[in-house]
Amino acid sequence: MQFKKENLDNMLSEGDLNISPRRRAWAKKHINAETQRWLDLDAKYFLHQSLSTPCLNVLSGCEGINLEDLQGRDIMDFHGNNVHQVGFANRRVIEAVRNQMDQLAFCTRRYTNIPAIKLAEKLAQLAPGKLNKVLFAPAGTGAIGMALKLARMATGKFKTISMWDSFHGASLDAISISGEAIFRKDAGPLLPGTEHVPPPDCYRCLWGCGDNCNLKCADYVEYVLSKEGDVAAVIAETVRSTSIVPPIGYWEKIRAACDKYGALLILDEIPHCLGRTGKMFTCRHFDVVPDMLVIGKGLGGGIFPLAALIAREDLDIMPDRALGHYTHEKNPVACAAALATIECIEEDNLTANAKKMGLYAMDRMRKMMQQHKIIGAVRGLGLMMGMELVKDRKTKEPATEEAEQVMYSALSKGLNFKVTMGSIITLTPPLTITKEQMDKALNILDECLQEVEG
Repeated sequence: MQFKKENLDNMLSEGDLNISPRRRAWAKKHINAETQRWLDLDAKYFLHQSLSTPCLNVLSGCEGINLEDLQGRDIMDFHGNNVHQVGFANRRVIEAVRNQMDQLAFCTRRYTNIPAIKLAEKLAQLAPGKLNKVLFAPAGTGAIGMALKLARMATGKFKTISMWDSFHGASLDAISISGEAIFRKDAGPLLPGTEHVPPPDCYRCLWGCGDNCNLKCADYVEYVLSKEGDVAAVIAETVRSTSIVPPIGYWEKIRAACDKYGALLILDEIPHCLGRTGKMFTCRHFDVVPDMLVIGKGLGGGIFPLAALIAREDLDIMPDRALGHYTHEKNPVACAAALATIECIEEDNLTANAKKMGLYAMDRMRKMMQQHKIIGAVRGLGLMMGMELVKDRKTKEPATEEAEQVMYSALSKGLNFKVTMGSIITLTPPLTITKEQMDKALNILDECLQEVEG
């Protein structure tokens, strides 16, 4: 395998904070000259940012559970940016997109179209309770912005309560309520009134509850609501993207506190809507109905960017003002892709497969935990799973270097996943995954863990 070392060294310069020594070593071993040429051009023309540019590799194809890089290598994708519920390049979604492009490729904002109406109707039918009013946006962060604006208008208040370490998007309003430092640091003044509280994380509970949770985390949210007095909304991920599942009773208590103090409850299900957790909407696991539900990512079938705000009917209070006003608000091609995606999930019973394969994977990961001391916790709901690596199970010190080593070792063996919060391996495969594919991926992960511990 040949490559131009001078170009590679330029791209992987020591001054680039995005490039760790392990990533640099992986690239030198696995990237050839042609791929490097394209990476150089990518790095030249795109603004550099953490988690994105410079890039790791160049893709040439994707289908089902697999990515294919420019050098023809297949990579099982257990990340997928959470857009691949029905698998990459799903034939039914592609056919729906092609047909819609031939019929009506765009809809200006003063008009409507049948795919958009049908999609809004379908989401209203699927959503719990009285969530039957819909507005679309081309990105999840835009839908979050609409939810925040609507909450202000509906309540006459402006403050929010959200969770530390949460993620709701990369726009200024979204990072104001989010809790990840990598997005908030040095961004200057953020939105006022964005209060943050500890997340419901039993493994790293601030109050030391552990598995014997007494819902002090929920009590604290109610305490902040009572003290602030003018909170428009509590906004949070129903299940955190770090695969942390809130304890039983948490959301019921938050719902009651919101009602008591006149705050709206906004649940962000952008990464795990549409069946990933084993139900079409994650909030159905907790018997709670929010005032607003925000979905996205997989809604566009892994082809079109599309998100939606689903709200209570009585929150339809802004006919004389613009809430979203996006150019592609009712894009017929994106809506056709979403309709085909939902059809695939329903007809192929992918929610049931997500539940079944998630239980199977969790059982295997618990057995792996017995063999590998580096695993501090395994958790998940459906096919939103996580494995937290620690240096010591008693101290729970995050094994950040080891997690990175596992990730690059897995990439070398053909498995892609995301490491979150430095030490949490998150596993989110397509809902179409088979037992054979799951076994192959977990075998690779098991082998990588053995290498790190060895």
